Amino acid sequence: MNRDALATELLDSLAGTDLTRYAFELPARAEQVSRARKMVSARLESWGVEGDAHDTALLVLSELFTNAIVHTGGHLVGCELLADAGRLRVTVQDQGAATTGPRVCHGAEGERGRGLLLVEAVSRAWGTYDAAPGVGRVVWAELPCIPGAASREGASASEWPC
Repeated sequence: MNRDALATELLDSLAGTDLTRYAFELPARAEQVSRARKMVSARLESWGVEGDAHDTALLVLSELFTNAIVHTGGHLVGCELLADAGRLRVTVQDQGAATTGPRVCHGAEGERGRGLLLVEAVSRAWGTYDAAPGVGRVVWAELPCIPGAASREGASASEWPC
């Protein structure tokens, strides 16, 4: 498997499901967090996701993407959005993780670790797993999602991305 094909692996893991999907990968550099946010924001807007669902998804993406950069040594970060009726899943995959993996820091453990605490606070559920031996770690968060403009314009529920 090509170690640079992170987004493809994320998409392949859910082949055959009836979800709205969007995936991309970017270089694992701090300046790419802003680019990832812009890409996700544009996609969410095209899906009619706005307001709190939009803003929360961008917060989660920023925290997960930043963690992938800060805590791993890979050169790419894969991102994926999955949407269906009532939920939006934000997934980030890196190319390698520390042996302990991501963790939430509580109390006075310093600045680091607060990002996952935020993700935990705003998500219905979140988790992490090893993508495959030697390929990295996947961190995901599931958010409630209520379509914005689509619902007000009379679109049927089957047309909503989430």
